[in-house]
Amino acid sequence: MTFETLASALQIDSKADIESNRKFLASQHAADIAQFVKEHDANLDWSVLDLLDIERQGEVLGYLDRAQQVALARSAPRSRLAAVVTEMDADDRADLFNALTEDEQEALLPALAQAEREDIRRLAAYEEGTGGAIMTSDYAVLSPNLTARQALDTLRREAPDKETINRAYVVDADRKLLGSVRLQELILAAPTTPIERIMERDTRAVRVDEDQESVARKIARYDVLALPVVDADGRIVGIITHDDALDVITEEATEDFHKAGSVGELAESVGRASILMLYRARVVWLVLLVFGNIFSGAGIAHFEDVIAAHMALLFFLPLLIASGGNAGSQASTLTVRAMATGEVQLSHWGHMLGREVLVAGLLGLTMAMAIYGIGVWRGGLDIALVVSLAMVIIVLAGSLIGLTLPFVLTRIGLDPATASGPLVTSIADVAGVLIYFGIAQAFLF
Repeated sequence: MTFETLASALQIDSKADIESNRKFLASQHAADIAQFVKEHDANLDWSVLDLLDIERQGEVLGYLDRAQQVALARSAPRSRLAAVVTEMDADDRADLFNALTEDEQEALLPALAQAEREDIRRLAAYEEGTGGAIMTSDYAVLSPNLTARQALDTLRREAPDKETINRAYVVDADRKLLGSVRLQELILAAPTTPIERIMERDTRAVRVDEDQESVARKIARYDVLALPVVDADGRIVGIITHDDALDVITEEATEDFHKAGSVGELAESVGRASILMLYRARVVWLVLLVFGNIFSGAGIAHFEDVIAAHMALLFFLPLLIASGGNAGSQASTLTVRAMATGEVQLSHWGHMLGREVLVAGLLGLTMAMAIYGIGVWRGGLDIALVVSLAMVIIVLAGSLIGLTLPFVLTRIGLDPATASGPLVTSIADVAGVLIYFGIAQAFLF
């Protein structure tokens, strides 16, 4: 069922259709219902959710954007909100709780059962951006002294309250992680087989304070549905599932795209963001880059005599500057992406630099050959020589700037994604002006 089909089939405005709408929604996926809710105003949101049972309301709420979750939470009575929040996945519940104000949190907690209160407080206490902040407490554990039959009986009882039972985690009396066992292995094993004989003892785990992006990469690398999260003493405290890892990857990719375009953080999606929010996210970098580009103008002013004597040089200025910026953007994009996926580390800078010199040199030579004939036509052999040589050096310089800047930013503790797009282009522009007219002055005067 697509969102368009759902939207056309649902008749919220007709009271006579309430029962048919209720039956219709019961057969739809929660993600499709959430998409329908996202496209309507706050007054309609609860009208749709009211057609669902409490369990489904919690499931749909978990699929909504954080800002819309908060808006719904603030418009609901405390008892109603507590009932819906209780039905949400543990990690989604904690994320929503963290998005509320302190007063709203204190108002909500007393309405929750003690187990949910303690779980929310524990999960909400982990630092944003860590594995602990995205993990869920809905996981299955088994004792190592159980048999396969006893383990299956345990999972059968616990399954309704767990996010996944595809893999259960074997722990000792202190909840220290000993290993894990797949549901498939339990089903295939003889009923009396001890868990200790079939469990995997080398179960990969992540630290509770590990960066969430690193955790997401490990889930993708090992191709698993979930990874257990352990504290400093090796005790299991939660699991991080593949869907949460996908959310992290999407969030990080969006953040990197914004930084690559020199755009600040947006609290809302682009489609829902206000004009003022979009303005604030973009204006700071644009103003800073304006002042950065003043250096390009200063460089041109410094070479006024060269330009006045050889006006043909101006014809090639945009072409050369754009080539340097484009080469730099390519190099920075490849480098930032490689660093984001873990393919490239700080220690690889020397090797990467050597390769980039060769690649950029070949690119520059190719582009110089392409422009040489135009140089002869527009300004003669001398101008063609200056333009061609400048092309090689400018492309080389732009590429090295694009390669090196992400490493420099990483070294000083900043996000290398910032070293893309406008920032690299602006630096390459200044370098290109100085290189071009510096060569022209040396060869033509």
